[in-house]
Amino acid sequence: MAAEAGLLELPFSCDEQLTRRMRLRLQSLQQRNGRPQDGEKLLQPNEHIYRLEFIQQHRLRFLRWHLRLGAPGKVTVTGTSQHWTPDLTHLMHRQLLEPVGIFWRRLGAEEVECNEADAQEFGERIAELARIRKVMYFLLTFTGGLEPAQLKGSIVFRV
Repeated sequence: MAAEAGLLELPFSCDEQLTRRMRLRLQSLQQRNGRPQDGEKLLQPNEHIYRLEFIQQHRLRFLRWHLRLGAPGKVTVTGTSQHWTPDLTHLMHRQLLEPVGIFWRRLGAEEVECNEADAQEFGERIAELARIRKVMYFLLTFTGGLEPAQLKGSIVFRV
């Protein structure tokens, strides 16, 4: 949590159970030579489900992303409009929100870079969705050699 008065820092946490369940869905389809539902988004090996739990839901104003990447690479953060439950509700492509947040760290650099306009708009949208949600789920895609263990991330809001 942010130490400064009037700030709220909410960390992303990997939802291992939901990620595992979604991988089992893909595995089940492969074993049965089944096909996904029309428009269903199947989890790829470099994709993981993360969650953000809103301990306060009202009067949040997005301030900034606070992402640290322990190695060079890229992470794409995609929000979902779905109210997921751990009963393996299928994720559909139409439930993925725009814009996405794309964050990267170049080889030899310490700073994490991003497309600031999209990241700002995405953060503001998350603040709006917090009014009606206690938990929000995200699809994080890791590329360029980056692994989930190398990510520490949170979103900072002004309250």
